[in-house]
Amino acid sequence: MKKTTTNLTPPEGEPVTRLPTFPRPDNEELLAFALRVWSYKQGEIVSLMVHFGDRLGLYRALVDAGPMTAAELATATGLHERWVLEWLRGQAAAGLLEYSDGDYFKLSPSGAAVLADEEGSLMFAAGAFGPPFEPDVIDALAEAFRSGVGLPYDRLGPNAVHRTERMLGPWARLALVARIIPALKGVGPKLEAGARVADVGCGAGVTLLAMAIAYPGSEFYGFDLSEHAILRARQRMSEAGVTNVTLHQLRAEDLPAEPPFDLVITFDCIHDMTHPAGAIAAIRRALADDGTWLVKDIRSSPRFVDNLANPVLAMLYGFSVATCMSSSLSEPGGAGLGTLGFHPQIAEEMSRAVGFTRFQIHDFDDFANLYYEVRP
Repeated sequence: MKKTTTNLTPPEGEPVTRLPTFPRPDNEELLAFALRVWSYKQGEIVSLMVHFGDRLGLYRALVDAGPMTAAELATATGLHERWVLEWLRGQAAAGLLEYSDGDYFKLSPSGAAVLADEEGSLMFAAGAFGPPFEPDVIDALAEAFRSGVGLPYDRLGPNAVHRTERMLGPWARLALVARIIPALKGVGPKLEAGARVADVGCGAGVTLLAMAIAYPGSEFYGFDLSEHAILRARQRMSEAGVTNVTLHQLRAEDLPAEPPFDLVITFDCIHDMTHPAGAIAAIRRALADDGTWLVKDIRSSPRFVDNLANPVLAMLYGFSVATCMSSSLSEPGGAGLGTLGFHPQIAEEMSRAVGFTRFQIHDFDDFANLYYEVRP
């Protein structure tokens, strides 16, 4: 294939600037590649539309309503018909709504479970869709590519806490007490009798609240470095009226060792930490000799090629750059594990390195995560 190079003749005394040389692609290959790129831009825009559907109650109004026109949906939601029509047609084009002639639209049972049923569906996902990052955050992330230093979690603002809260909510409400805790050896009876529990990286307190309600005789302690997260967690506990939860803004490495905890949980946070080894060592010191450390982290494998079967792998790497790896590199010497970095092999190695001797993997059919039951 012939390549051409264009040379510019600069004024006398200035260096010659050579423009890049671009090969000429096959036309069909070019069109296919361009479509792939534009499909990601489409995904960005559809993501914003999903956020509007969730935020404005459009999906909830469509549940069990049968086919609806834009006028009917606008009346049900108190919104403007012309805007609703454009949103409906876009959602139909994205394959998220069923439609008839572009005038009647319907949310399927699967659509309702994923987009509307926040309280009753483990597959609810609409809460993960929020407004884009602020421009200054985008600028800071771009600069991180040059400096190597990422952004601490709080730099992303309160919206990041709210989005994470809604992503974790379904599994905490519907599976933690009903499925996960009963699978852990001896943990359920301890909680029923009255135990001391630490949630390290507790975020907005989703898991704490679920356990505090289910086990009123136990004492729960939430620890998180994020000021935004602790403020939101305190709000949640106050609204729910629970009295057996105490919250602390604290680094995981500074987890108090006395009195010991019967159960420590870390959900979706070890891979975000700048010093995960220090955090794991602190958990071991703080855990009773007959205690349990329950870990939830992203389902992944050590080798990139083994992760390619994951249909949302590109999204996970994007999350890593924007949040997880960025957070884990936000301090000098940060580990930089990133979203897929705390896979079972590294989790077991790091656990055994600080004195844990038993490591069991649980698969609860959570398509995004694995769970590790770790003991001294």
